[in-house]
Amino acid sequence: MKNSKKHLTILLLLTLHFFTASAQGDIKLGVKGGVNFANLSSSDTQKNKVLTGINFGLFARVPLTKSFALQPEMYFTSKGSQQTYENAITSGTAKFELNYIEVPIMLVFDLTNNFNFQLGPYASYLISSKVKNVSDISFNFEDNIDSGDFNKFDTGIAVGVGYDTKSIGFGIRYNLGLVTVGKEKTYLGTNYVFPDGKNGVINLFLSYSF
Repeated sequence: MKNSKKHLTILLLLTLHFFTASAQGDIKLGVKGGVNFANLSSSDTQKNKVLTGINFGLFARVPLTKSFALQPEMYFTSKGSQQTYENAITSGTAKFELNYIEVPIMLVFDLTNNFNFQLGPYASYLISSKVKNVSDISFNFEDNIDSGDFNKFDTGIAVGVGYDTKSIGFGIRYNLGLVTVGKEKTYLGTNYVFPDGKNGVINLFLSYSF
């Protein structure tokens, strides 16, 4: 597993080096940030509630042609959801607040001089988590769920649109997670996953490039 991660990192760095060397114009560096609307898709809940959070970090845009660029990014992003359960283990509501460092590699296609379409994969690492009991429940989420019960790594696909001026940009993006957030555990002799869902985030962002 460690060798696989090492090889993946080396491949990513070599790919970025290749595209940087192939750049057909000035490389832009910048900062970006905005608001998240996060939820967890789950088949084991009665109701989900969106959590509002933030995202902020860095990006570089490497032009490969006049209308196509590669945009690697690294930023902090908050995700999670409020989940209402009704099963053999518990009846009630819990809030899962999850914070990640995320690294997307976006392909940016210019549709006009200012508008663009963005698509690409991302990988993220869970740096902190918090679980709260929202309503009276028979299963105490705060005491029984901790950071070790979440998968540290997530991967997914991001798609969005943006509008750019010379140095200011803004846009909207949807990130679809492909990994179940929670790990399977045994409670009262039955296997459950809390939360049994994958990350889904709409983020609105504002960017400034140098």
